[in-house]
Amino acid sequence: MLDKYRTITQNAQAEFVEKKSRFIAYVRKVSTEEEARAFIDEIKKKHWDATHNVFAYQVGEKGEIQRFSDDGEPQGTAGMPVLNVLKGGDIRNTAIVVTRYFGGILLGTGGLVRAYGKAASLGIEAAGISEMVLMHEYEITADYSLFGKIEYYIQTEGFMIKGIEYTDKVTAKVLMEPEFESGFMKKMSELSSGQDIVKMIGEERVARRVK
Repeated sequence: MLDKYRTITQNAQAEFVEKKSRFIAYVRKVSTEEEARAFIDEIKKKHWDATHNVFAYQVGEKGEIQRFSDDGEPQGTAGMPVLNVLKGGDIRNTAIVVTRYFGGILLGTGGLVRAYGKAASLGIEAAGISEMVLMHEYEITADYSLFGKIEYYIQTEGFMIKGIEYTDKVTAKVLMEPEFESGFMKKMSELSSGQDIVKMIGEERVARRVK
């Protein structure tokens, strides 16, 4: 499992007109190829009257699955430019459909490549890009007299406090990237004079906005 990978922040759409042809880009976050295909079918049904519904998607944390379709446009002028936007931005688990309504003026091979690439780029810009970061979750249980120092350290280091529960002791759940684990555990031992106050209880992906 990768420590982090890039994907879109939210589903989005964008459009523009080039020589009277209307291009509409739909961008959707997906986690499986089945979800990508369902999304494509959804847009094709919505725009059943469009001249073309071109798509591309990259699925998997490592981009293991890559597919595209020119949907009737000249080979290599539509689906590949859309896929190249995903590959160029290293954006995974994302599908894009670019719908085109032909405006009566031919764009030529180069014009089509630029138009479909532009549509996909505008869609990604509207969706935003985030890193999905693998975080380890730790549970800290400490006396009230000790927790103030622990909380100060956590906040100073910029670790994420997921929640705090106050009973006879203070129990906090903290998220951090695995690379900080060694220093964190060393500091917890130092602050608690060697007490066993920390345990790892799981891991999860956390979205961190890139742009």
